[in-house]
Amino acid sequence: MPASPYFRQFPDYLFNLSRNRLLLLLLTFAAVMIATGIGLRSPWPADEPRFAEVAREMVASGQWMIPMRGGEFYPDKPPVFMWSIAFFYWLTGNLKVAFLLPNALCSLLTVGLVYDLGTRLWNQRTGAIAVMLLMLAPQFLVQAQKAQIDAMVACWITVACYGLIRHFFTGPAWGWYFVAWAFMGLGIITKGVGFLPALMMLPLLALHVRDPNRFQGAMTWRCALGPVAMFAVVATWLVPMVLYVNGLGTEEALAYKNNILFKQTGERYVDSWGHLQPWYYYLTSVIPALWFPLPLILLALLQPLVDAIRHRPVVLVQLAWVALVILFFSISPGKRGVYLLPALPMFALALAPALSTHRPARWFPPILTGSHVLIAAALVTLGVLAWNDHPKLVEKVSDYSRDPARLHEAGSLVLTMGLVWLASLIGFWRSRPLGRLFLAMMVSWLLLSTWGYRILEPLRTPRNILAAAEQQLPPGAQLGMINFSEQFILFSKLDFVHFSYFSGLEEEERNAWYWMEGGDRRYVLAEEGLSLTCFTYDGARDLGVAHRERWRLLGPDQRRPNCAPPAKVRQFTTQTPGSWLE
Repeated sequence: MPASPYFRQFPDYLFNLSRNRLLLLLLTFAAVMIATGIGLRSPWPADEPRFAEVAREMVASGQWMIPMRGGEFYPDKPPVFMWSIAFFYWLTGNLKVAFLLPNALCSLLTVGLVYDLGTRLWNQRTGAIAVMLLMLAPQFLVQAQKAQIDAMVACWITVACYGLIRHFFTGPAWGWYFVAWAFMGLGIITKGVGFLPALMMLPLLALHVRDPNRFQGAMTWRCALGPVAMFAVVATWLVPMVLYVNGLGTEEALAYKNNILFKQTGERYVDSWGHLQPWYYYLTSVIPALWFPLPLILLALLQPLVDAIRHRPVVLVQLAWVALVILFFSISPGKRGVYLLPALPMFALALAPALSTHRPARWFPPILTGSHVLIAAALVTLGVLAWNDHPKLVEKVSDYSRDPARLHEAGSLVLTMGLVWLASLIGFWRSRPLGRLFLAMMVSWLLLSTWGYRILEPLRTPRNILAAAEQQLPPGAQLGMINFSEQFILFSKLDFVHFSYFSGLEEEERNAWYWMEGGDRRYVLAEEGLSLTCFTYDGARDLGVAHRERWRLLGPDQRRPNCAPPAKVRQFTTQTPGSWLE
């Protein structure tokens, strides 16, 4: 397959390396990009503190069957991702490192699979270009450097897609076929959508119906056994969980089972209660931004892709599967951009062969260069405005910090990134715009993962609030919290009391009032904006701002008389003899 003139900028010796050496080189580069910043920051809201706290409690209690946070069952997600964090925490003893390791390793596996499949289906050049496209899309590195479940489930889904494609297009390879279905099962007990690779069977079956001689030896009655492997993996968690919950027999345990099996799966898909968006949300708001510039590449290579689809049905299968995944998530009223991450590796792989052998449309280079110029100008302008305390920026960041030095430091970072984009544009003007864009993006990620983490860490954690509370509390005092958030447990150096995540605000407040009445030197953290009936903010101590909220310390003097007792007493104490993240 001849190389496109578009990629003459890359040294030929890179693509002439042995397959394994080029893989090692790509994995090393990806590891630097993904792992930079591990250990430099703590878990940040919204999801990371929750998963880190669940993992910490698993190790502390020795109970790994049902995830728990703050002493309560956590029914929103299956346990696999939290098990992985708990394992690395048990192994390293450092939660600040452990919580980011699972996604980092899974993302490296995704990179390796994309390269290997591209090499097997086409050649090393195509495999390497697919990896570059995958890493260029912002969504991939964003999630690889976070502790949300999606990067892990995207990895399991990529393994499953890899296995199906290996079986039908480079096989038959029945081992890989059943591995694919087994990883769908693993994906389901990581996050319910792990079955998505099964949708790939639809275009595969359509191709087989159109040409019965296609997939000889691969499309047989044995394919029907694939779901058995999937359900067998699901059963390794589901059966022990159900037996354990039924053995406990408590109201909370049974509620956990019903929630995780029904409410968080089918009910959440059909009748979502959050993140409500119109059907076109992914097409207009997510894909153009988080997959940039891959949608532009698709349009710029439309004719070569149409030709590839005619001659290489694997491209049709990959793109059809991506479209089915987008359709699947578009049907549900609840939408988050991160839901589409599992489709990104196959999308990058589908574009790579056309980009490897064809020059994009003439409009593509100037559009990409123009985008580069706009991003550079926007970053430089934003950095200069931050340095000059522009009123709108000061107002915008006041929710996080009112320290002018913090805004100036953020401005310095943004200005530096803008200069990086300008330097890459000017210094590599004769290079292809996609290469310039890749360089600017990678350097920007390194700046964000180091300098950016240092700026954001105080703003994304409640350390300052807890430190202020601990300074003002008398010796031997106990600390509770209304409207509980998991990150406060992680950072508290005192035993921490909350009043059930599943209670409404009124019931939490009544429990807090009842708890404070039951002992001396008991104090409660509360956001200033909460509408409280059992407490008053008059005379409450100001603790500062965190998570865009101003926090107050409520003591016995802030208790109102004669608050109604709680319908059910709920008090959960987490012992934290020191910050787990120091």
